[in-house]
Formats: sequence, C-alpha cells, structure tokens
Amino acid sequence: MDPPPPRRRHSPEFDSLLVAGPRLGPLKQAHARLVVAGHGGSLPLVTKLATLAVAAGAAPYAHLLAASHPACDSFLLSSLARAAAHRGLPGEAIAFYGRLLAAALPFSSFAFTAAAKACADLSALRTGMAVHAHSVLLGFGSDRFVQTALVVLYSKCGQLPVARKLFDAIRDRSVVAWNAMISGYEQNGLAERAIEVYREMQVAQVVPDSATFVTTLSACAQAGALDLGREVERHIVSDQMDVSVFLGSALVNMYARCGLVSKARDWFDRLQERNVVTWTSMVAGYGMHGHGCEAIKLFHLMKLEGPTPNDVTFVAVLAACAHAGLVNEGRSAFDSMKRVYGLVPRAEHYCSMVDMYGRAGLLDDAMQFIRDSIPGEPGPEVWTAMLGACKMHKNFNLGVEVAERLIALEPENPSHRVLLSNIYALSGKMNHVEKVRNVMIKRRLKKQIGYSLIELGGTSHLFRMGEKSHQQTREIYQYLEELIHRISDAGYVPETDSVLHELEEEEREVALRYHSEKLAVAYGLMMSSGSTTPIRVIKNLRICGDCHLAIKFMSSVESREIIVRDKHRFHHFKDGKCSCLEYW
Repeated sequence: MDPPPPRRRHSPEFDSLLVAGPRLGPLKQAHARLVVAGHGGSLPLVTKLATLAVAAGAAPYAHLLAASHPACDSFLLSSLARAAAHRGLPGEAIAFYGRLLAAALPFSSFAFTAAAKACADLSALRTGMAVHAHSVLLGFGSDRFVQTALVVLYSKCGQLPVARKLFDAIRDRSVVAWNAMISGYEQNGLAERAIEVYREMQVAQVVPDSATFVTTLSACAQAGALDLGREVERHIVSDQMDVSVFLGSALVNMYARCGLVSKARDWFDRLQERNVVTWTSMVAGYGMHGHGCEAIKLFHLMKLEGPTPNDVTFVAVLAACAHAGLVNEGRSAFDSMKRVYGLVPRAEHYCSMVDMYGRAGLLDDAMQFIRDSIPGEPGPEVWTAMLGACKMHKNFNLGVEVAERLIALEPENPSHRVLLSNIYALSGKMNHVEKVRNVMIKRRLKKQIGYSLIELGGTSHLFRMGEKSHQQTREIYQYLEELIHRISDAGYVPETDSVLHELEEEEREVALRYHSEKLAVAYGLMMSSGSTTPIRVIKNLRICGDCHLAIKFMSSVESREIIVRDKHRFHHFKDGKCSCLEYW
C-alpha cells in the first residue's frame, strides 16, 4: 500500500497571516514582518492579507494594499469583492467590482456573484441590472452560480417575474437557488407562490436545508398553512436537524400565526438559544390571540433574562396591550422605550398607543396623545386607528372630523370614505351617505374585496362574498341555510348595520348571510362533520360584527371550536363565546 502523499506545508509568512486572522492589529504586524523579510511583493500573500483585512472590517486598508501592489490581478480584486459581500460590506464589494472593471482585468463567476449579492443587500436594482448585463456580455449568463445570485437580487428588489424567468433557466438548480425563489415570493407577500415552489422542490427531489425550512415556515405563517407547517416540523424532527435560533424562531412564529399559541410556546421553551426575534414572535403571538397578560408576563421575563428588547418588540407589546385593554401596562411600556432603552418611537408605536386608548373607549386620551406626544403631523395610520375607535364607540362628530383629516391625507384611499359613509349612516345622516357614495363612484374608488381562506387536507379554498365558483357551491349554500336557521332558533339576530346602508333591511340580511367568513366556516363544518378538530379560517380584512356574532352561535350549535384570523388578530370561538371578549 502506497504511503499517503506528504502534507503540504505553508510558508512561515503564510502561517503568520493565519495566526493573525481577521484582526487588524495583528495583520498590520504580520504585514510589517512580510516587508522586512522581503515578501511584501508576494501577490498570494498580499491577497491573503487583504482578504483577511476585509474580514476584519478594514476595507480601506485592503483598498490600499490592492492599489499599492504593482501586479494587482483579477483574483485579488475578485477575492476582495467576495470577502466584502460576505462580511456585510456591500458598498465595498461594489467598489472592488468597479476597480476590477476599471482595470479591464478578466472577470470570474465569483466576481459577478459577489457584485450581485451586494446589489441585493442594498436593493440597488439599477446597479444590479448593469452587473447582470455585464455578466451576459462576458459569457456568464448561463453560469448557475451567477444565475442564482441574480435570482436573489431580483427577488429582493421585488422583480419576481424576472427572478422566476432566471430561476426557470437554471439547468441544475442548487438548494440555494430554490431557497432564493421561495424566499423571494415569501418576502414579497406571495406566500402561496412560495409554498408552490417548495412543493416543486419536493417533486424535483432536491434535499432541503435549514434555510429552506425557515423560509417555508415563514410562508406557512403568512398563509396560515398549518398542515404544511406541521409537515415541515415532522421533517425537522425525523431528520434530527439542529434547531438553530433561526429555525426555532420560524417554528414559534408559524404556530403562533396559525392559531396554535400553546404549541408555539412549547417550541419557545424547548429552544437552547433564543434571540430577540424569538422572544418578539412569542410576545406578538400572545398579543394576536388576545392573551395580553401572558404577553406582558413574557415581556417582563425577557427584560430579566432575555436579549434587550428592540423597537419591533415594543410594537408587539403595545399591540398586545391594545387588544386586551391593558392601558396602564401599555403606557408603562411606551414610557420605558425612550427612558430605559433609548429607542425613538416610530409611526407603528404611536399608532398602537392611539389604538390602545381608542379600543378602551378613552377617546379624549387618544386625541390628547396625538396632540402632545406625536411630533409633526400624524400619519394616516394614526388617524385610521382613531377613526376605527370613533366608529366602535359611536362618537360620530369626532369620527367625521377624523375621517375628513384622513381623506385630506389620502384622497384616493377608498377605505376612509367607506368608514366615513358608515359613520354617517349610523348617525342617521343618509343624505351624507349618498354624497360620499357618489364621490366614490365618480372617482372610481372601490372598496377592497374581502375574502376568506380555509385549508382542508393541504388544499386552500378561497371564498368571497356570494362566492359561486366553488365546485360544491350548491351543497355549501344549502348547508349554510340550514346553519343560519339553527342559529336563528338559538337566538341569533343579524346585525344589519354591518353592510351597505343603501340596501333595504331585507336585502341587508341576505347580503350578510353570504359573507366570505360564513361560507368558509360552513364549508369547513360541512366537510368535517363528526370531527372535533377546530375549524381554521383566515380573513384578509377585519371580521364584520355580524359574522363575529353568527360564528359565536355556530360554535355553540355545532359544538366546535372555530378559529378566525382576521387582519388584526385571532378570534377563538367556542361554546358561544369569543376569546376577544368583544374587545376587537
């Protein structure tokens, strides 16, 4: 048997660089020893020295080393571009790419991948497009590493059709390419498309990695795809994957946003490492489900033994207080933001405070907070929260004043005029209702279309008001009619104020009956007759008052738990009651 080949030994000078590592002081000392030993002109040693300098965050020093070397080559500048891109210095990566371009040196695929990654991190679409064109011009257009980096670039810049076209052109897609496409759809709010790509990845028999699962779980959280989320969890457990802080946070977030807050807490407690995202996801999860006290308790625990809360944590805490009527706790949290943590409140924090006061019926306090605590002119999100409170507590005069402020800020937003119309109608000013509706017709402003989703057996079913396209439409409507009859016998009376006020009373009841929430719930109950598992529905808008009332009765007569996630929070209906305690 032949002896193994002798191990390659590095020169003492190279070893000195390895010992110095990515630390600027020791690197400068190692550089000085190179010069004294007569090796200051060695291009391989300078390349290693400069890339370590970039890794140490000392890009100017690396620029100086490259500029002072008489034989600076393509490998040196490409290595520096790549090191800067991976060190989180995208501006420097593009600068090294620019020097390579200016010197008219040969390009390599990893110079283009570094430049594309840097442009993605900066969302620099125009520069990225120039890098793309340059790569094609030099014959790297079909290089799968360059194509993958460009998929990431266009995805992060929101150019998903371009990203998908590049993705489809990659012949041998790596897991990185698949992850880039899934992430691109998820980060741009297209969770269903992200899930489709994950399914395509399974068909292609590409082995997913931790990053795949993190992004897919985020898409499941966004889409409420609990079945797929559970499937991913089973993969993680059966494959005995190392549950990193990122993967753990994704599991916590998925279960919290899919309605299983206790399961989210189970994962939270099991994690060896928790970062600020993990803690914030759990606090937000409790808040969404109306468990304000648990959210505050966890927040206090975070302050004692967790990472320092950030501004997103405070958004979650204030939202939890707003949805549970915890006014004093919310005031205290908001006060501690600046005083204890040195955080400057943003629009989201101001909006949550106004929402908190408004939901609690403290409209005067909300207006005083707007006047005294918000610097400059409040944004539309603040006035929207205020307007919702005015409608909720039937303060019509203030509601009209707030609505007019909103319309002045965003004249093309139809939802403001719809709310104003509803406030006029509730106060009996039908002539004003007609004026608002006429303006909307004249300006062609249409109310956002509501829809509800229900997932059964891994398949999502979408319903809009009066939906007739479902293949089981006749059975669904028949089942719903019987259900409405049963809940009416149990005491349900439609809240006809929940629909357009130009309809006659009888027409309003018909319109209410076929709201998307009711159709989705009826379908879920019909298809799972005899089951005890909860019905789970996702609504893109705020659930209306009548549907909220009707589903409470449905949960009672069917003896089923029904969970509805609307635009703002979760509603757990059980035994004729809702977890929100009418605080929504």
